[in-house]
Amino acid sequence: MTRSVRLIAQWRDDPTEALMTVDLRADGLRFAATWDVFGAVDLDGARPRPFILRRDGRIDFGESDDRWRTDLRDAELKVGTLFTVWFNETDHGIYKIVKIAEPGAKERR
Repeated sequence: MTRSVRLIAQWRDDPTEALMTVDLRADGLRFAATWDVFGAVDLDGARPRPFILRRDGRIDFGESDDRWRTDLRDAELKVGTLFTVWFNETDHGIYKIVKIAEPGAKERR
């Protein structure tokens, strides 16, 4: 069964920086399709940078020269899963999925 979800991931080196969100369609624990999806990364807690996660794993910031890529499309979509983001050809970071929710869903208290 496919469903729309918002994935939230933290950078393992510093969970207070570079929070990443991605809106996607999931089929069980996998991406439901290969189309491009939208997301944002908040590098400093004040300025989220929107991006498009391309089919090949490239993270496209539009006019920016940044050339990030990720293996998120191959990861299991569940809390606790780790995936890699390469910031350039030599530097990378490990991210951890910390939340998966339906967009617009509110937590019950």
